[in-house]
Amino acid sequence: MFVSISTTGTAEDPASDLGFLLHKHPDKVQRFDTAHGSAHVFYPESGERACTAALLLEVDPAALLRQGRGKGRSGSPDLALAQYVNDRPYAASSLLAVALRTVYRSAMKGECAHRPELPGRARPLRIALPAVPVAGGDGPALVERLFAPLGWRVDVRPVPLDESFPEWGDSRYVRLELTGTLRLADALQHLYVLLPVLDGAKHYWVAPDEVDKLLAAGQGWLADHPERALIVRRYLSRRWSLTRLATERLALARLAEADDREAEEFDNAVPDVPENPDAEGTPGATDATDATDATEEVNTAGPAERAAGADAADAVDAARTGETDRERGGPLAAQRRTAILAALARTGAARVLDLGCGQGELVGALLKEPRVTEVLGVDVSSRALTIAARRLHLDRLPERQARRVKLVQGALTYTDARLKGYDAAVLCEVIEHLDLPRLPALEYAVFGAARPAAVVVTTPNAEYNVRWETLPAGRMRHDDHRFEWSRAEFAAWTRRVAEAYGYTVDLEPVGPLDPEVGAPTQLAHFRLAPDAPETHSEAPAAVAAATVPSNDLAPEGSAHR
Repeated sequence: MFVSISTTGTAEDPASDLGFLLHKHPDKVQRFDTAHGSAHVFYPESGERACTAALLLEVDPAALLRQGRGKGRSGSPDLALAQYVNDRPYAASSLLAVALRTVYRSAMKGECAHRPELPGRARPLRIALPAVPVAGGDGPALVERLFAPLGWRVDVRPVPLDESFPEWGDSRYVRLELTGTLRLADALQHLYVLLPVLDGAKHYWVAPDEVDKLLAAGQGWLADHPERALIVRRYLSRRWSLTRLATERLALARLAEADDREAEEFDNAVPDVPENPDAEGTPGATDATDATDATEEVNTAGPAERAAGADAADAVDAARTGETDRERGGPLAAQRRTAILAALARTGAARVLDLGCGQGELVGALLKEPRVTEVLGVDVSSRALTIAARRLHLDRLPERQARRVKLVQGALTYTDARLKGYDAAVLCEVIEHLDLPRLPALEYAVFGAARPAAVVVTTPNAEYNVRWETLPAGRMRHDDHRFEWSRAEFAAWTRRVAEAYGYTVDLEPVGPLDPEVGAPTQLAHFRLAPDAPETHSEAPAAVAAATVPSNDLAPEGSAHR
């Protein structure tokens, strides 16, 4: 099993710097032990103008057989069918990928202590692999589809079954040569991921930690690869649970990268507090102390355009303001849901979007309405979706009921083709979690692109905050709120959005009504005007000034079904 990496250089940038990048001295032949044999690194040439490093992997057939026996992590169903005669010692498969990671670990990480400036430079590279197995019937075409989008020029030639009998056709093996100007670390990551993908099999049992390996090696290129779904599926040996998990995390990474933030900032919207899946309130927030703890954790959750955790905020509101069932006629969260359901009933909506669904309280309430035939819950936090799925018992619902609900991952400031065609959308305590400059993007994504026939929006009434003695003056109800509007400010916003997108709007209070400061929550019910166009293709100036991001490549369905 053989792979060579070549580069060219000049007097100022000698090709022999490849030795520094690979951490292997060009004047030595080095041997490394692997789980299935020995790897040898040597340099057929090393000079100022040209340098080639070769890795030869000698597979021990007896070790390969021992590792292939049994079940579990060291078992391999591929080897179980051909224990004594197989192509593993000769073809570039997952064995070579693991050897690359073992022998060139530092180079793959982009580390070079002696010459720290080298790993960040792109170099002219040529990688030659004389025998690469390709599963499926479109061998050369598949190789091209996998490597070309990454910046490689691909020279792939099928290996005939027998050159003496050309009528027998080609084998499943190809000779592969890749040329391009890339960072060496990126080139090694591409090989590490795509060699097992081409082969369609691995020599070891694929465990959950393979998801972490895939995402680490695919950082910066896999999320946007046009064959992402195929790569993930085949790298994880078609283990569907792992494939769904990896797809989710890639979608989250893509959203985070678009906003120049860490993925963890998006996915910790739900506090890590114990929850009762069958409870009707907020998990873990059973008293003021628990809710305060939840507040502290939610406050570290990062940017609020994730639009999740609103239900946890309800419990925090109640604890910090001293609101109780006896004093206020029921939890404010429950009153909001009642008002939302009443507004939806007036429109007769059967297919409903819950945008920023959090832990699924409103989704559960909608499923209890016989009129509602379909509910799509959307949230950027996979943790929130996991809790929602557990609370709703999605894994135990009868098939007919399960068809009524779907939970998907997505950010509400991104246009999303999955949101089109619904009767109504709900934004329950969501908009105040966005930075104001990002609010126009949400407006366009919901009212302009998704364009449901009705939209129900609830948000806090800032004027009512003075009625809560335990809320300090000038403070918002939740530290993650980016703003809280007065009734006049909310009314002005709703009028502007309605006029911009062809809707009419009605406002109503939610909760106990104070004659001076109004109700604690304000609700806007938008309805698409009869003479409004079916689509609203043009974004307003606030959005059109920037490229409108899209969720259209987000994974279909939910990983929590």
